[in-house]
Amino acid sequence: MPTVRRRMLGAELRRIREGLHLTVDEVATRLGWHQSKVSRLENGRYGLRANEVGILLDVYQVTDPEAREALATLAREGKRRVWWQPYSDVISQRYASFISFEAEAVAIRNFESSLIPGLLQTPDYARSLIRQLRPEAPAEVVNALVDVRMARQNAALQREEPLKVWAIVDEGAVRRRIGSQGTMAKQLQQLVAASREPNVTLQVVPFTAGAHAGIHGSFAILEFPVRSDLDVVYTEALTSSLYLERDDDVTAYDQAFDRLRAAALDVAPSRRLVAQIAKELE
Repeated sequence: MPTVRRRMLGAELRRIREGLHLTVDEVATRLGWHQSKVSRLENGRYGLRANEVGILLDVYQVTDPEAREALATLAREGKRRVWWQPYSDVISQRYASFISFEAEAVAIRNFESSLIPGLLQTPDYARSLIRQLRPEAPAEVVNALVDVRMARQNAALQREEPLKVWAIVDEGAVRRRIGSQGTMAKQLQQLVAASREPNVTLQVVPFTAGAHAGIHGSFAILEFPVRSDLDVVYTEALTSSLYLERDDDVTAYDQAFDRLRAAALDVAPSRRLVAQIAKELE
């Protein structure tokens, strides 16, 4: 799965090529590359070294030093070591890919039909959930996965410019007990506290809303700085995950999220409902 920096590099190189009215085949021929290499590069599926970027920019006759250095930097940073690399033996590739997108995003709009969003989970809630989802996992793996979840929260929510989180959850997600009664009560209390943070918006879709735009399942829309055409939608099933990047797909999920926002309780009533359910569990 491409990193955001590789996608940005590929998108910019494609823009330059198209501006010169060159085809992928023509570029590949000039460089002695296979046509698929150029295509995968522009799709963010292939990472170039900084010197290869320089060679490509020579073909494109890009001479501005700042522009050349900016693109070379994208190539270098696309290969940089990331904080979750030490956990690569316990997290799946699809989870690592999602974290890499989240690390570069400026905002995430998330609908959850059954669970509290990962960025807002407590350690005990996360541990109880992981034990249910991976009953065969030894304790050290469960603990490592909880550590990843907490490190992910810290990286996203405690950075200099915290990730903006707009979480809409179905009422079933806040009523479904994960772990002990005490674990769930503390999770909901934490959810109320998180909803007061300036970068977090929380809404609950009540049961009384009936059928709604999220009835088919959870999804997340990740938004990136400057280039809105880099936004992606992430959906996940039991054994697979899917990233949607086409404009019409992203637009469809944008509209679904807007309908969910309209169907959900406003922020203050949502917070009161979560606090009430937490109190019932105390």
